[in-house]
Amino acid sequence: MAQSNDSKVRERGRYAYQGLDRLIHEKARLSILSSLASHADGLVFSDLKALCALTDGNLSRQITQLQEAGLVEVWKGYKGNRPQTLVRLSKEGRKRFLEYLGVLENVLSDASAVTQRPAARVPSGFSPI
Repeated sequence: MAQSNDSKVRERGRYAYQGLDRLIHEKARLSILSSLASHADGLVFSDLKALCALTDGNLSRQITQLQEAGLVEVWKGYKGNRPQTLVRLSKEGRKRFLEYLGVLENVLSDASAVTQRPAARVPSGFSPI
């Protein structure tokens, strides 16, 4: 049975995954946000650096980008005589991260469905290039 124009239109962009926010999707920022999401009270800079395996400079740069976007909050303080920086997800950051994870779940679901089907055969008339 032929596919109707309406169903073709509904499928347009089906795999575009518009919700994969580029700011969040970058590897270092994704690891930062994942770490912060699993530590509701936030993490001090040194612990976040260790969890994400980032350098001081890279972590600082990524935190600045996330802070400018309103995804994280940064708090300065002291423990003893040593300055410390605490980073935690903002309310907006938690909301956007959860939305991102929902889209990522769709990606995984779509990819998983493909692995459950047998490989497609190449139609006659086509050859490898």
